[in-house]
Amino acid sequence: MIQNYIFDFGNVLANFYEEMLTEPYVPDAKLRKTISEVVFDRAYWDRLDDGSITDEEVRTEIRRRLPEEHWELGCLVYDSWVKTLTPVPGMEKLVFDLKKAGKKLYLLSNISIGFAESYREVPWLEKLLGCFDGVVFSGMIAMVKPNREIFTYLLDTYSLKPEECLFVDDRKENLQGAETAGIRGYLFQGDAEKLRKYLGV
Repeated sequence: MIQNYIFDFGNVLANFYEEMLTEPYVPDAKLRKTISEVVFDRAYWDRLDDGSITDEEVRTEIRRRLPEEHWELGCLVYDSWVKTLTPVPGMEKLVFDLKKAGKKLYLLSNISIGFAESYREVPWLEKLLGCFDGVVFSGMIAMVKPNREIFTYLLDTYSLKPEECLFVDDRKENLQGAETAGIRGYLFQGDAEKLRKYLGV
């Protein structure tokens, strides 16, 4: 029987679309695309996820790759992305309803140290993540999904039995990683109501 609900963060609880995060600061579509491609380059973000690059190193790369007149704007987008996150429709209420029903909630996300240290400054994120009984941010522990070790880390840290857990993520490879640790998965495709029906909430 499922006792513990484990959620991914990006594109499950919060929208993480590069140009959406850039748009509040860069209204011009062409420039927005250019800045988004540099600021959110996976070459940096994969390393942010595993904690192997610092914010200052990313800013240095942004300045190296963008024209000088756009340095300040690129760094502003990078420094502000947590503040521009928006909730996936319906997911806040689903989390609140699960909490109200007495369910145990956990967060398991490939995400940077910078996010872990700053999300409480954003009211809706502080309220939402405050519902969780435990959180694991990859950058803080230098482990990332879909590797089995991060799922084992979550289970061990919070004394969870894998057969009592359900993991909700938007990427198939992460669900496959969870399965190697004995955790059943649900592929989230943006439909909170469909997930709600699946969970019977």
